[in-house]
Amino acid sequence: MTDDIKKGLAGVVVDHTAISKVNPETNSLLYRGYPVQELAATQPFEAVAHLLWHGELPTDEELAAFRAAERQHRALTPEVRAVIDLLPLEAHPMDEVRTAVSVIGAGDTAGASALKAVGTPEENLERSKRLFAMQPAIVAYGQRRRRGQELIEPRDDLDYAANFLWMTFGEEAHPTVVDAFNRSMILYGEHSFNASTFTARVITSTLSDLYSAVVGAIGALKGPLHGGANEAVLDIFDEIGEASNVVPWLERALAEKRKIMGFGHRVYKRGDSRVPTMQAALESLAEHYDRPDVLELYRTLEREFVERKGIYPNLDYPSGPAYSLMGFDTLTFTPLFIAARITGWTAHVMEQQASNALIRPLAAYNGPDERHIEGYVPTEAELEALQREAESA
Repeated sequence: MTDDIKKGLAGVVVDHTAISKVNPETNSLLYRGYPVQELAATQPFEAVAHLLWHGELPTDEELAAFRAAERQHRALTPEVRAVIDLLPLEAHPMDEVRTAVSVIGAGDTAGASALKAVGTPEENLERSKRLFAMQPAIVAYGQRRRRGQELIEPRDDLDYAANFLWMTFGEEAHPTVVDAFNRSMILYGEHSFNASTFTARVITSTLSDLYSAVVGAIGALKGPLHGGANEAVLDIFDEIGEASNVVPWLERALAEKRKIMGFGHRVYKRGDSRVPTMQAALESLAEHYDRPDVLELYRTLEREFVERKGIYPNLDYPSGPAYSLMGFDTLTFTPLFIAARITGWTAHVMEQQASNALIRPLAAYNGPDERHIEGYVPTEAELEALQREAESA
């Protein structure tokens, strides 16, 4: 039996999904059939959120209605702000976001029984939209709070991406920056049964509520082998310093068998299909901010690592320096991932609920053989239960 074990569930297909897939023929990540690079080049993030939830891109009327509803839920509520303010400034921003989502969920499901808290499809779609709308305020306030800055209220004359940047930095972002940020949100929005999405589906399969599933997904995303990788990329860039230091740094890192974050992906064997789109956004940002040094370091490390290991970058590699150029703190990178992936997570929660089966895999036990406490005498009821089990085996 142990020969059948798939560590990390590698290669195991556990369910169907109509939300996304990687097309092996084109190496493209597809959202509901659309290549993500085409969506990133042509659509606002709100339209892609609609696509992930409903299966089709919105009409102009549907997009306008969604945007109007989203703008009603952008502000940070007093309750959520009060809880965030109670957290230590030294707490990781992922802990802030996780706590904020939990507070939002507790308020929404207050007084409901466990089964009623699960919610109808219509209720969960509305919950998904509210979480989508509130994430920018949570993430932006977290960064500003750590910088000793005041909360900035949202603006209802800006679209999602532009408003997110406004709430974070207090000024209207240049169209180049808004476009790059919008593309990053779309690229991070969904990726099939990754670790955090699978976590959300496992929680959902127990008939828990959408908020609990999202909180669990946030916990999975926090790990450096998943969402935390984009933070690690910037840490590597900071450690290297400049392009001329890449070769000696890389040789030392490989000799020490360090894991170089931002490279490799379990799904993609010919390179992450999202990288070219995000790299183009990074290049536009480097030109906008006049930072050719960032591109030189980026390209040098990529070239040297690929030559030595034959392993290509994943989305975290260009997104880390791109977010840094925009002005986001490194610790804010993974919360940005949350703001995007809320769309994919909640789409999967609703898909799991629509055709649910409890996710409960088996394990191959490799501990001690059965042993007993000296002097223990089983009760009559225990003996009868053991006898019934033996007879039914």
